[in-house]
Amino acid sequence: MKPVSVSKGFTEQFVLGEGDLHFAVKDTLDVAGYRTQAGCPALENAPVAEQHASVVATLLNKHCVLTGKTTLHELAFGVTGINPWSGTPLNPRYPALIPGGSSSGSAAVVASGEADFSIGTDTGGSVRMPAACCGIIGLKPGYGVLSRKGVMPADSSLDCVGVFSRDAQVLRQVTTRLSVTVDAPLATLPTMSFISAATPEIDSLILSFLAERDISPQPTNLPTLDDAHRAGLAIISHENWLALSPLLASGKVSTDVATRIRAGADVSTQALQDAERIRARFTAQVDALLTQTPLLALATLPELPPTLDEARDPLSVVNLTRLVRPFNLSGHPALTLPVGEIDGRPVSLQLIAAKGHDGLLVQAAEWLTQRRRH
Repeated sequence: MKPVSVSKGFTEQFVLGEGDLHFAVKDTLDVAGYRTQAGCPALENAPVAEQHASVVATLLNKHCVLTGKTTLHELAFGVTGINPWSGTPLNPRYPALIPGGSSSGSAAVVASGEADFSIGTDTGGSVRMPAACCGIIGLKPGYGVLSRKGVMPADSSLDCVGVFSRDAQVLRQVTTRLSVTVDAPLATLPTMSFISAATPEIDSLILSFLAERDISPQPTNLPTLDDAHRAGLAIISHENWLALSPLLASGKVSTDVATRIRAGADVSTQALQDAERIRARFTAQVDALLTQTPLLALATLPELPPTLDEARDPLSVVNLTRLVRPFNLSGHPALTLPVGEIDGRPVSLQLIAAKGHDGLLVQAAEWLTQRRRH
Protein backbone atom coordinates (compact mmCIF):
# COMPACT_ATOMS: atom_id res chain seq x y z
CA MET A 1 0.00 0.00 0.00
CA LYS A 2 1.35 3.39 -0.97
CA PRO A 3 1.79 5.81 1.96
CA VAL A 4 -0.90 8.46 1.93
CA SER A 5 0.17 12.06 2.44
CA VAL A 6 -1.05 13.87 5.53
CA SER A 7 -2.10 16.71 3.24
CA LYS A 8 -5.65 16.71 1.98
CA GLY A 9 -4.88 15.92 -1.63
CA PHE A 10 -1.14 15.71 -2.27
CA THR A 11 0.55 12.42 -3.07
CA GLU A 12 3.99 14.08 -3.28
CA GLN A 13 5.09 17.52 -2.15
CA PHE A 14 8.09 19.47 -3.38
CA VAL A 15 8.96 22.94 -4.64
CA LEU A 16 9.86 23.72 -8.24
CA GLY A 17 10.24 27.21 -9.65
CA GLU A 18 9.87 30.69 -8.25
CA GLY A 19 6.95 33.05 -8.43
CA ASP A 20 3.88 34.58 -6.85
CA LEU A 21 1.32 31.83 -7.43
CA HIS A 22 1.63 28.33 -5.96
CA PHE A 23 0.03 25.42 -7.78
CA ALA A 24 -0.29 21.64 -7.80
CA VAL A 25 -0.88 19.21 -10.66
CA LYS A 26 -2.91 16.04 -11.05
CA ASP A 27 -0.71 12.96 -11.21
CA THR A 28 -1.59 12.33 -14.84
CA LEU A 29 0.69 15.20 -15.91
CA ASP A 30 4.41 14.63 -16.23
CA VAL A 31 6.76 16.47 -13.89
CA ALA A 32 10.43 15.96 -14.67
CA GLY A 33 12.14 13.82 -12.05
CA TYR A 34 8.92 12.23 -10.77
CA ARG A 35 6.85 9.21 -11.75
CA THR A 36 3.42 9.68 -13.29
CA GLN A 37 1.43 7.07 -11.40
CA ALA A 38 -2.18 8.18 -12.01
CA GLY A 39 -3.27 6.85 -8.63
CA CYS A 40 -2.72 3.26 -9.76
CA PRO A 41 -0.45 0.58 -8.25
CA ALA A 42 0.14 -0.81 -11.75
CA LEU A 43 2.15 2.37 -12.37
CA GLU A 44 3.94 2.42 -9.02
CA ASN A 45 7.28 1.79 -10.75
CA ALA A 46 6.62 3.77 -13.92
CA PRO A 47 9.69 5.42 -15.44
CA VAL A 48 10.61 8.80 -14.03
CA ALA A 49 9.44 11.56 -16.37
CA GLU A 50 12.27 13.18 -18.29
CA GLN A 51 10.51 16.46 -18.97
CA HIS A 52 7.56 18.48 -17.77
CA ALA A 53 4.16 18.35 -19.42
CA SER A 54 3.78 21.37 -21.66
CA VAL A 55 1.32 23.12 -19.32
CA VAL A 56 3.61 22.57 -16.32
CA ALA A 57 6.62 23.95 -18.18
CA THR A 58 4.64 27.01 -19.28
CA LEU A 59 3.49 27.82 -15.75
CA LEU A 60 6.99 27.39 -14.31
CA ASN A 61 8.27 29.77 -16.95
CA LYS A 62 5.52 32.27 -16.06
CA HIS A 63 6.47 32.82 -12.42
CA CYS A 64 4.47 30.03 -10.79
CA VAL A 65 5.71 27.65 -8.08
CA LEU A 66 4.85 23.96 -8.35
CA THR A 67 4.35 22.53 -4.87
CA GLY A 68 3.34 18.94 -5.56
CA LYS A 69 1.36 16.28 -7.39
CA THR A 70 -2.16 15.38 -6.37
CA THR A 71 -4.08 12.16 -5.98
CA LEU A 72 -7.02 11.22 -8.20
CA HIS A 73 -9.57 8.55 -8.91
CA GLU A 74 -7.50 5.61 -10.15
CA LEU A 75 -6.39 6.08 -13.78
CA ALA A 76 -8.69 9.13 -13.92
CA PHE A 77 -11.53 6.70 -14.58
CA GLY A 78 -14.18 7.43 -11.97
CA VAL A 79 -16.27 10.21 -10.52
CA THR A 80 -16.06 9.80 -6.73
CA GLY A 81 -12.36 10.51 -6.12
CA ILE A 82 -12.23 7.54 -3.75
CA ASN A 83 -8.82 5.84 -3.99
CA PRO A 84 -7.60 3.46 -1.26
CA TRP A 85 -4.11 3.20 -2.79
CA SER A 86 -3.01 6.78 -3.36
CA GLY A 87 -5.45 8.26 -0.87
CA THR A 88 -8.96 9.71 -0.92
CA PRO A 89 -8.66 13.44 -0.29
CA LEU A 90 -10.73 15.00 2.44
CA ASN A 91 -13.27 17.40 0.98
CA PRO A 92 -12.14 20.41 3.04
CA ARG A 93 -15.42 22.34 3.14
CA TYR A 94 -17.75 19.33 3.13
CA PRO A 95 -15.82 16.50 4.82
CA ALA A 96 -18.70 14.01 4.77
CA LEU A 97 -19.07 14.33 0.99
CA ILE A 98 -17.04 12.86 -1.85
CA PRO A 99 -14.32 15.18 -3.19
CA GLY A 100 -15.46 14.29 -6.71
CA GLY A 101 -13.50 12.69 -9.49
CA SER A 102 -11.38 12.22 -11.17
CA SER A 103 -9.29 15.30 -10.26
CA SER A 104 -10.16 14.97 -6.57
CA GLY A 105 -6.82 15.97 -5.08
CA SER A 106 -6.45 18.99 -7.35
CA ALA A 107 -9.81 20.31 -6.13
CA ALA A 108 -9.09 19.51 -2.48
CA VAL A 109 -5.74 21.30 -2.24
CA VAL A 110 -7.28 24.46 -3.67
CA ALA A 111 -10.38 24.30 -1.47
CA SER A 112 -8.14 23.83 1.60
CA GLY A 113 -5.93 26.79 0.69
CA GLU A 114 -2.81 24.64 0.25
CA ALA A 115 -2.42 25.93 -3.32
CA ASP A 116 -3.51 29.11 -5.07
CA PHE A 117 -4.65 27.08 -8.05
CA SER A 118 -4.24 23.61 -9.46
CA ILE A 119 -4.26 21.75 -12.74
CA GLY A 120 -6.54 18.80 -13.45
CA THR A 121 -7.91 17.03 -16.48
CA ASP A 122 -11.51 16.80 -17.63
CA THR A 123 -12.66 13.97 -19.92
CA GLY A 124 -16.24 13.72 -18.71
CA GLY A 125 -16.52 16.43 -16.07
CA SER A 126 -13.39 15.58 -14.07
CA VAL A 127 -12.56 19.22 -13.31
CA ARG A 128 -16.06 20.66 -13.04
CA MET A 129 -17.48 17.87 -10.89
CA PRO A 130 -14.84 17.94 -8.11
CA ALA A 131 -14.90 21.74 -8.19
CA ALA A 132 -18.66 21.57 -7.61
CA CYS A 133 -18.27 19.00 -4.80
CA CYS A 134 -15.61 21.11 -3.06
CA GLY A 135 -17.28 24.49 -3.58
CA ILE A 136 -14.66 26.16 -5.80
CA ILE A 137 -14.29 27.34 -9.40
CA GLY A 138 -13.33 24.90 -12.14
CA LEU A 139 -12.62 25.73 -15.78
CA LYS A 140 -12.58 23.23 -18.63
CA PRO A 141 -11.26 25.16 -21.65
CA GLY A 142 -12.38 24.21 -25.13
CA TYR A 143 -10.93 21.02 -26.54
CA GLY A 144 -7.32 21.58 -27.62
CA VAL A 145 -6.99 25.06 -26.10
CA LEU A 146 -4.41 23.90 -23.53
CA SER A 147 -1.71 21.48 -24.66
CA ARG A 148 -2.07 17.83 -23.65
CA LYS A 149 1.58 17.07 -24.37
CA GLY A 150 2.90 15.07 -21.42
CA VAL A 151 -0.61 14.22 -20.18
CA MET A 152 -1.91 10.67 -19.65
CA PRO A 153 -3.49 9.19 -21.70
CA ALA A 154 -1.63 10.49 -24.71
CA ASP A 155 -4.61 10.29 -27.06
CA SER A 156 -8.17 11.39 -26.34
CA SER A 157 -10.92 13.07 -28.33
CA LEU A 158 -12.58 14.28 -25.10
CA ASP A 159 -9.92 15.16 -22.53
CA CYS A 160 -8.96 18.74 -21.67
CA VAL A 161 -6.45 20.19 -19.23
CA GLY A 162 -8.34 22.42 -16.79
CA VAL A 163 -7.81 24.83 -13.89
CA PHE A 164 -9.14 25.04 -10.32
CA SER A 165 -9.13 28.22 -8.25
CA ARG A 166 -10.88 29.72 -5.25
CA ASP A 167 -11.48 33.09 -6.89
CA ALA A 168 -11.93 34.41 -10.38
CA GLN A 169 -9.08 36.92 -10.21
CA VAL A 170 -6.56 34.11 -9.74
CA LEU A 171 -8.24 32.21 -12.56
CA ARG A 172 -7.68 35.27 -14.80
CA GLN A 173 -3.98 35.35 -13.89
CA VAL A 174 -3.55 31.64 -14.59
CA THR A 175 -5.43 31.53 -17.89
CA THR A 176 -3.59 34.62 -19.10
CA ARG A 177 -0.25 32.98 -18.29
CA LEU A 178 -1.42 29.99 -20.31
CA SER A 179 -2.04 32.32 -23.29
CA VAL A 180 -5.82 32.25 -23.07
CA THR A 181 -7.10 35.71 -24.02
CA VAL A 182 -9.19 37.30 -21.28
CA ASP A 183 -10.45 40.79 -22.06
CA ALA A 184 -11.04 43.56 -19.51
CA PRO A 185 -13.58 42.93 -16.74
CA LEU A 186 -17.19 43.13 -17.87
CA ALA A 187 -19.35 46.14 -17.05
CA THR A 188 -22.47 44.10 -17.77
CA LEU A 189 -22.92 40.37 -17.99
CA PRO A 190 -24.04 39.20 -21.45
CA THR A 191 -27.44 37.59 -21.82
CA MET A 192 -27.70 33.88 -21.18
CA SER A 193 -30.05 30.99 -21.78
CA PHE A 194 -30.92 28.54 -19.01
CA ILE A 195 -31.57 24.81 -19.24
CA SER A 196 -33.61 23.29 -16.41
CA ALA A 197 -32.04 19.84 -16.12
CA ALA A 198 -31.31 19.25 -12.43
CA THR A 199 -33.63 18.63 -9.50
CA PRO A 200 -36.21 21.41 -9.03
CA GLU A 201 -34.50 22.52 -5.82
CA ILE A 202 -31.12 22.90 -7.50
CA ASP A 203 -32.51 24.73 -10.53
CA SER A 204 -34.51 27.03 -8.23
CA LEU A 205 -31.43 27.93 -6.18
CA ILE A 206 -29.43 28.71 -9.31
CA LEU A 207 -32.18 30.91 -10.73
CA SER A 208 -32.45 32.71 -7.38
CA PHE A 209 -28.69 33.31 -7.39
CA LEU A 210 -28.98 34.84 -10.86
CA ALA A 211 -32.10 36.87 -9.99
CA GLU A 212 -30.30 38.41 -7.01
CA ARG A 213 -27.85 39.74 -9.58
CA ASP A 214 -30.66 41.06 -11.79
CA ILE A 215 -30.18 38.29 -14.35
CA SER A 216 -33.25 36.74 -15.95
CA PRO A 217 -31.99 34.04 -18.32
CA GLN A 218 -34.04 32.91 -21.27
CA PRO A 219 -35.42 29.40 -20.78
CA THR A 220 -34.27 26.93 -23.40
CA ASN A 221 -33.52 23.25 -23.87
CA LEU A 222 -31.05 20.93 -25.54
CA PRO A 223 -33.03 17.99 -26.96
CA THR A 224 -29.98 15.74 -27.28
CA LEU A 225 -28.42 16.47 -23.87
CA ASP A 226 -29.04 12.96 -22.53
CA ASP A 227 -28.04 11.39 -25.84
CA ALA A 228 -24.78 13.35 -25.67
CA HIS A 229 -24.12 12.03 -22.17
CA ARG A 230 -24.54 8.45 -23.35
CA ALA A 231 -22.44 9.07 -26.45
CA GLY A 232 -19.65 10.48 -24.30
CA LEU A 233 -19.76 7.38 -22.12
CA ALA A 234 -19.41 5.12 -25.17
CA ILE A 235 -16.45 7.08 -26.53
CA ILE A 236 -14.55 7.34 -23.25
CA SER A 237 -15.11 3.63 -22.63
CA HIS A 238 -13.65 2.77 -26.03
CA GLU A 239 -10.75 5.22 -25.77
CA ASN A 240 -9.86 4.13 -22.24
CA TRP A 241 -9.84 0.50 -23.37
CA LEU A 242 -7.32 1.41 -26.06
CA ALA A 243 -5.17 3.48 -23.68
CA LEU A 244 -5.37 1.53 -20.43
CA SER A 245 -6.02 -2.13 -21.22
CA PRO A 246 -2.25 -2.99 -21.31
CA LEU A 247 -2.14 -2.23 -17.58
CA LEU A 248 -4.61 -5.02 -16.81
CA ALA A 249 -1.95 -7.68 -17.33
CA SER A 250 -0.25 -6.50 -14.13
CA GLY A 251 -3.22 -7.61 -12.03
CA LYS A 252 -2.77 -4.44 -9.99
CA VAL A 253 -5.66 -2.36 -11.32
CA SER A 254 -8.51 -2.24 -8.81
CA THR A 255 -11.47 -4.48 -9.58
CA ASP A 256 -14.03 -1.75 -10.29
CA VAL A 257 -11.73 0.23 -12.58
CA ALA A 258 -10.53 -2.93 -14.35
CA THR A 259 -14.14 -3.95 -14.97
CA ARG A 260 -14.91 -0.61 -16.58
CA ILE A 261 -11.77 -0.75 -18.71
CA ARG A 262 -12.69 -4.22 -19.98
CA ALA A 263 -16.20 -3.02 -20.83
CA GLY A 264 -14.63 -0.77 -23.46
CA ALA A 265 -13.74 -3.81 -25.54
CA ASP A 266 -17.46 -4.40 -26.08
CA VAL A 267 -18.22 -0.98 -27.57
CA SER A 268 -19.14 -1.81 -31.15
CA THR A 269 -18.18 0.02 -34.32
CA GLN A 270 -21.86 0.81 -34.78
CA ALA A 271 -22.08 2.31 -31.29
CA LEU A 272 -19.07 4.52 -32.00
CA GLN A 273 -20.52 5.64 -35.31
CA ASP A 274 -23.80 6.48 -33.59
CA ALA A 275 -21.90 8.39 -30.90
CA GLU A 276 -20.08 10.45 -33.51
CA ARG A 277 -23.39 11.30 -35.19
CA ILE A 278 -24.75 12.44 -31.84
CA ARG A 279 -21.55 14.45 -31.29
CA ALA A 280 -22.13 16.34 -34.53
CA ARG A 281 -25.85 16.89 -33.83
CA PHE A 282 -25.33 18.01 -30.23
CA THR A 283 -22.44 20.31 -31.15
CA ALA A 284 -24.61 22.00 -33.78
CA GLN A 285 -27.42 22.48 -31.26
CA VAL A 286 -25.06 24.10 -28.73
CA ASP A 287 -23.53 26.31 -31.42
CA ALA A 288 -27.01 27.43 -32.48
CA LEU A 289 -28.01 28.34 -28.91
CA LEU A 290 -24.80 30.33 -28.47
CA THR A 291 -25.64 32.46 -31.50
CA GLN A 292 -28.78 33.54 -29.63
CA THR A 293 -27.10 34.31 -26.30
CA PRO A 294 -23.35 34.39 -25.60
CA LEU A 295 -23.71 32.19 -22.51
CA LEU A 296 -25.57 28.98 -21.77
CA ALA A 297 -26.32 28.21 -18.12
CA LEU A 298 -27.36 25.05 -16.32
CA ALA A 299 -26.54 23.19 -13.13
CA THR A 300 -23.15 21.52 -12.89
CA LEU A 301 -24.53 18.46 -11.14
CA PRO A 302 -28.07 17.15 -11.64
CA GLU A 303 -28.37 16.25 -7.95
CA LEU A 304 -26.59 17.05 -4.71
CA PRO A 305 -23.11 15.56 -4.17
CA PRO A 306 -23.32 12.25 -2.28
CA THR A 307 -21.60 11.36 0.95
CA LEU A 308 -18.67 8.97 0.93
CA ASP A 309 -20.96 6.24 2.27
CA GLU A 310 -23.59 6.89 -0.40
CA ALA A 311 -20.94 6.61 -3.13
CA ARG A 312 -19.52 3.20 -2.20
CA ASP A 313 -20.93 1.73 -5.41
CA PRO A 314 -19.12 3.64 -8.21
CA LEU A 315 -21.83 2.85 -10.76
CA SER A 316 -24.49 4.48 -8.57
CA VAL A 317 -22.99 7.93 -9.14
CA VAL A 318 -22.31 7.91 -12.89
CA ASN A 319 -25.45 10.00 -13.36
CA LEU A 320 -23.65 12.87 -11.66
CA THR A 321 -21.81 13.53 -14.94
CA ARG A 322 -25.03 13.85 -16.95
CA LEU A 323 -24.78 17.65 -17.30
CA VAL A 324 -21.02 18.02 -17.64
CA ARG A 325 -20.00 15.14 -19.94
CA PRO A 326 -21.95 16.43 -22.98
CA PHE A 327 -19.66 19.46 -23.27
CA ASN A 328 -16.61 17.22 -23.48
CA LEU A 329 -18.34 15.56 -26.40
CA SER A 330 -18.95 18.91 -28.11
CA GLY A 331 -15.62 20.47 -27.09
CA HIS A 332 -17.11 23.75 -25.82
CA PRO A 333 -15.43 25.64 -22.96
CA ALA A 334 -17.29 25.26 -19.66
CA LEU A 335 -16.90 26.69 -16.17
CA THR A 336 -18.45 25.88 -12.80
CA LEU A 337 -18.78 28.18 -9.81
CA PRO A 338 -20.51 27.74 -6.43
CA VAL A 339 -23.84 29.49 -5.86
CA GLY A 340 -25.05 28.20 -2.50
CA GLU A 341 -26.04 25.15 -0.48
CA ILE A 342 -29.01 22.87 0.03
CA ASP A 343 -29.09 20.83 3.25
CA GLY A 344 -25.41 21.55 3.81
CA ARG A 345 -24.37 20.33 0.35
CA PRO A 346 -22.94 22.64 -2.33
CA VAL A 347 -24.72 23.69 -5.51
CA SER A 348 -22.86 25.05 -8.54
CA LEU A 349 -23.76 26.87 -11.73
CA GLN A 350 -22.23 25.74 -15.03
CA LEU A 351 -21.64 28.24 -17.83
CA ILE A 352 -20.91 27.34 -21.45
CA ALA A 353 -19.46 29.68 -24.08
CA ALA A 354 -18.79 29.43 -27.79
CA LYS A 355 -15.58 27.81 -28.94
CA GLY A 356 -12.75 30.32 -28.89
CA HIS A 357 -14.46 32.37 -26.16
CA ASP A 358 -12.89 30.72 -23.10
CA GLY A 359 -12.00 34.14 -21.72
CA LEU A 360 -15.67 35.12 -21.55
CA LEU A 361 -16.20 32.43 -18.92
CA VAL A 362 -13.45 33.92 -16.77
CA GLN A 363 -15.01 37.38 -17.17
CA ALA A 364 -18.43 35.99 -16.26
CA ALA A 365 -17.03 34.29 -13.16
CA GLU A 366 -15.46 37.59 -12.09
CA TRP A 367 -18.70 39.48 -12.63
CA LEU A 368 -20.89 36.98 -10.82
CA THR A 369 -18.61 36.51 -7.81
CA GLN A 370 -18.07 40.25 -7.33
CA ARG A 371 -21.82 40.95 -7.05
CA ARG A 372 -23.08 40.59 -3.50
CA ARG A 373 -26.49 39.18 -2.71
CA HIS A 374 -29.17 41.84 -2.15
